[in-house]
Amino acid sequence: MVIAKAWVLKKHFDGFPKTSDFDLKEIQLPNLKDGELLLASVFLSVDPYMRPYSQRDMEEGDIMIGTQVARIVESKNPAFTVGAFVVAGRGWRTHFISDGKDLQLLPSSWPESLPKSLALGTVGMPGLTAYFGLLEVCKMKPGETVLVNAAAGAVGSVVGQLAKIGGCKVVGCAGSDDKVAYLKKLGFDEAFNYKTVKSLDEALRKASPDGYDCFFDNVGGEFATVAINQMKKYGRIAVCGAISQYNDSVPQKGPYVQIPMIFKELRMEGFIVSRWNNRREEGVKALLKWVMEGKVKYHEQVTEGFENMPVAFIGMLKGENIGKAVVKV
Repeated sequence: MVIAKAWVLKKHFDGFPKTSDFDLKEIQLPNLKDGELLLASVFLSVDPYMRPYSQRDMEEGDIMIGTQVARIVESKNPAFTVGAFVVAGRGWRTHFISDGKDLQLLPSSWPESLPKSLALGTVGMPGLTAYFGLLEVCKMKPGETVLVNAAAGAVGSVVGQLAKIGGCKVVGCAGSDDKVAYLKKLGFDEAFNYKTVKSLDEALRKASPDGYDCFFDNVGGEFATVAINQMKKYGRIAVCGAISQYNDSVPQKGPYVQIPMIFKELRMEGFIVSRWNNRREEGVKALLKWVMEGKVKYHEQVTEGFENMPVAFIGMLKGENIGKAVVKV
C-alpha cells in the first residue's frame, strides 16, 4: 500500500498566490491492475502558466496542475520497465498510478551526465515553446534582430540561444543585474535590466537603433506596448506569455496596438506549444543535440523537498529564479 502526498488548491488565488492557498493531503493508492504502473515523482516543474490555468481549469480542492519527471516503481504493463524515467502531467503529487497512455519516456539517447530534470525545462515544454515559437510563429531568418523579454527565464533563455544558432542578433531584458550577466554569458548581443533603466523606450532603441524583426513576448503589459512601437515593417510578434498581468486583481487597461500594427503591417500571434504535439519528438531531438554539443546552455533553480512546492511556485512568479525552476522530491 502506497500513501501519496499531493498539494491541492485550497482557495483560488486572489492577486498574488500565498502559501495558505494550498493544502497538503495524503492519498492512499489502490493496488495495481493489469496494464497499470506505479510511478514516483523525482522532479516537479513550477511554471508561470499554472497561475492563469488554475483560474480557468481548476476547482478548489483539485490537485494542483503540473508536470513531473517520474520513475517507474512497479509495472504490470509490458511496455514499461521498472526503473525507467518518464515525463507525465499528473500535477503536484509524489506518487501516482497510470495506464501508460499519458506518459512520455525520456529519449533512449539521454546521456547519464545530463540531469533528467532538463526534460521539464530546456529539453521539455519550455524549450519546445522557444523552438516552435521562433521557427513557426516568428519565422526568424538569419541576419534578423530578435527581442525577448523575461530572457533569463526557462523559455526566454532558450529563445535567445536558438536565435543565435539561427544567425540572428539577440536583445534580451531581465529584472536583475545577475540575470543580465547570465544573458551575456549565454551569448546575447545586448542585454539590460528593465527595472533600472531610466526609459525602456531609450534602452530598446540603444540596443537596436534599427528596430526589431521578431519580438518573443513572455510579459505583455507596458513592455509590449513600448516594444511594438519599435518593430520593423512586416515584423512578427509571438505572444507566449503575459506574466505582468497574471496576478492582477484589477485588469490592466491597454495596450492599444492597432496603429503601429497597421502602419508597420505587423503580424502578432498568440500560441500554446501543444499545437505542435505531433512534432514533439523532432523538437526534443534537436534541443537534446544542441545541449549535448554545448550550443545551448542551461541553468536550473532547484528547490529541495516536495513540501516546498508552494514556496518554489511563488518564488518563480516573483522572478527569483534564473533559468528553470524545479523541485526535487
